Amino acid sequence: MPSSKSLKSLVLCSLAGASALMIAGCDRQSDKQAQPQASQGAQPADAAQTPAKADKLDRSHKGEAMPTVSLVDNTGESLDLASFKGKPLLINLWATWCAPCIAEMPTLAKLIAREPELGVTVLPISQDMGQTDKVVEILRRRELEQIQPWVDEQGDLGFQYGGNLPVTVLFDAKGKEVWRYTGGNDWTSPAALKLIAEGK
Repeated sequence: MPSSKSLKSLVLCSLAGASALMIAGCDRQSDKQAQPQASQGAQPADAAQTPAKADKLDRSHKGEAMPTVSLVDNTGESLDLASFKGKPLLINLWATWCAPCIAEMPTLAKLIAREPELGVTVLPISQDMGQTDKVVEILRRRELEQIQPWVDEQGDLGFQYGGNLPVTVLFDAKGKEVWRYTGGNDWTSPAALKLIAEGK
């Protein structure tokens, strides 16, 4: 039977080993947390290397009510999101500094042109708080004039939907969420159109 002194040494060694593992685990965890923050700033350069599976469809919030938010444009006009109830609505949260957002905007513009056929209103909403002129400028430069420069001035929607851009959310005619999609997408693809049809 080991002496109490050797048992004490064994316990201390075990505790020291466990502490080392916990510290190593914390280091790995903090690296994981730091990576997305760093990669968000580097998205334009790394976009080609980002796997498609990073983009995701989330149905876990199905049935949640459309948020009550007022949007503004560069003229000072306001628009209540709730005013769209009664018809399916596809909102897309984007920003002028978000490369994947800008890349998918032409597909959203094509959807806007097809709204009567789709039976769904398409509403891109910029998260460029207090920078409506910048939003207007990039839409003009990219020849996306059919997209209205609506801005979520307080960033309420961006915070509500996780803070990652772009994010696209479909609501049914009763103003209830159907799904949300995080990441860039070709919204004119057959798969995307099939998803959008779920709002009807």
